[in-house]
Amino acid sequence: MVERAAQSLRVGPSRTRHAHADQTQNKRTLAETRAVWQSFLASRNLHASKTREVVVDIFLETRSHVDLQSLFELARKRQPGVGFATVYRTMKLLEEAGIAHARHFGDARETLYEVAAGREHHDHLICERCGRIVEFVDPVVESAQDDIARRHGFTLSRHRHELYGICSGCRPSRKQSS
Repeated sequence: MVERAAQSLRVGPSRTRHAHADQTQNKRTLAETRAVWQSFLASRNLHASKTREVVVDIFLETRSHVDLQSLFELARKRQPGVGFATVYRTMKLLEEAGIAHARHFGDARETLYEVAAGREHHDHLICERCGRIVEFVDPVVESAQDDIARRHGFTLSRHRHELYGICSGCRPSRKQSS
């Protein structure tokens, strides 16, 4: 699970382009996200515990999609006393606060979480063999979705676009299949 999470953490648009600009944006977004989190806790009369904050820190450091078990294992490395129930409850609170999005890709039973706060809308390519998830943004796709909705009399409030297939790493090369 941790290997899959580590692979998932490397995937995403902010890893390759404009690293310095992304770091500046991430710092600002991180501070704003923490303020939202603190405000949310206060509105629920909850206090920030050390173990809960470890989970929050690890989650906010992720770059893509991570499951509860991987978060739990990463949190235990930093804070051995973190329990799975704390990870679960913290992720539910982050979701309620609008800081985390829960995702269920394809037939997967496990929930994957991604940071919602401070991120632009994006869509997903999902490999049906290895589970690799690639985030993408395409203005042509976004425009086409808006046009389709308009033609059918819909006003879109949100959408989720997931494309399933086989990634280049899992697809046999032409030499192997000959």
